[in-house]
Amino acid sequence: MARDQIDMRPIETRDELVAWLAAGCKPKAQFRIGTEHEKFAFAVGRNDPVPYAGPRGIRALLDGMQMLLGWEPIVEHGNIIGLLDVTGGGAISLEPGGQFELSGAPVETVHQMCRELRAHLAQVHEVALPLGIGFLGIGMTPKWTRAEVPMMPKGRYRIMTNYMPKVGTLGLDMMYRTCTVQTNLDFSSEADMVKKLRVSLALQPVGTALFANSPFTEGKPNGFLSFRSEIWRHTDPARSGMLPWAFEPGMGFDRWVDYALDVPMYFVKRGDRYIDAAGQSFRDLMAGKLPALPGERATISDWANHLTTIFPEVRLKRYLEMRGSDSGPARRLPALPAYWAGILYDDASLDAAWELVKNWTAQDRQKLRDEVPRLGFKAQIGRKTVRDLAGETLALASAGLARRARKDAEGRDETQYLAPLEELVARGTTPAEELLEKFHGPWRGSVEPVFAEYAY
Repeated sequence: MARDQIDMRPIETRDELVAWLAAGCKPKAQFRIGTEHEKFAFAVGRNDPVPYAGPRGIRALLDGMQMLLGWEPIVEHGNIIGLLDVTGGGAISLEPGGQFELSGAPVETVHQMCRELRAHLAQVHEVALPLGIGFLGIGMTPKWTRAEVPMMPKGRYRIMTNYMPKVGTLGLDMMYRTCTVQTNLDFSSEADMVKKLRVSLALQPVGTALFANSPFTEGKPNGFLSFRSEIWRHTDPARSGMLPWAFEPGMGFDRWVDYALDVPMYFVKRGDRYIDAAGQSFRDLMAGKLPALPGERATISDWANHLTTIFPEVRLKRYLEMRGSDSGPARRLPALPAYWAGILYDDASLDAAWELVKNWTAQDRQKLRDEVPRLGFKAQIGRKTVRDLAGETLALASAGLARRARKDAEGRDETQYLAPLEELVARGTTPAEELLEKFHGPWRGSVEPVFAEYAY
């Protein structure tokens, strides 16, 4: 979620940037799980995009949610653009095309995340139903053209919209026509961060295949199983990708700071005003030499906000974000935090996962990442298919969750949430292939039924 930070302390040295990241280290007992998921809002019956304004628009939806929840509204130039749960830490925000996002509170277990998700969907339905708004969990809008999708009234999105065509061919599709689910996990030390970052980067294509769910564009098959993932390959190479340097000696918080400083800026925020600094250097801002804001120096807020504009497959802030998966139906969403927590939060599973990937070369990892959007489980690395890797890593996740032994009220542990992924691997089909089978079968070449069958 792109939630702007407010901390106007000036940055005096580069070491402060490193220290800001290192402050994310916490004892294992304090590890939490955060899950963010996006969904498309659509007009029920017409299956059209929902505009921001109007009696049945996104603004009315947010106003209704604010009245129901009592959360603090996030307002920009008089427009409500999100909601913040000051007590629990969760938030609701808007992506550029009106994708409605729940940024979940940091919780201890997947059980809690699942309860939060059920409550959120019940609340959203209560407000959305009278407005004639439905929600679709899928990786890319199956029918809308880019021109049909509205732009939400957020200053940072106007700047990004102008900049994206300068650095890639599909950045606007990423902004306006895709939805993701991601999970955020903690680390205990710099070494722990590095190990988790490397394992999750290497295995991110497996997560992409397990959740591949974007095979349609403008009403027709697009030739990919996760076109959302393919779109990222053509968005902005300066701020996305598999980060091969993260596997080199010397990786740590310092190295990430160097990387982030090399990523061109989008904006500087002062008060409610977004100042267009697209393509300019954060180093210049630190030195007071930014062309867009001459004489002003960077603040902690500027640094935190700049980090939200970097989009690799796994992102480091004060936690690690798994960014490789398409959004999907509600039943499958808890599987993502279960999968990654099972691998990364258990020492034995993390060690075993590292053994699995440590000998892969940068070329191996990139080839896998490039092929998975099109081939899904059939992509290969060495003699293994991604289906093989999915089975092996699901076993590691299951063992890790069993050892975590976090039980719900019925005495069941978190392994239950892996069931949707285990079913997919057993069948050898990705979610996208199931959609395509219906498209070519009972849906008779139409994507319209997806709005009924796959709606929340």
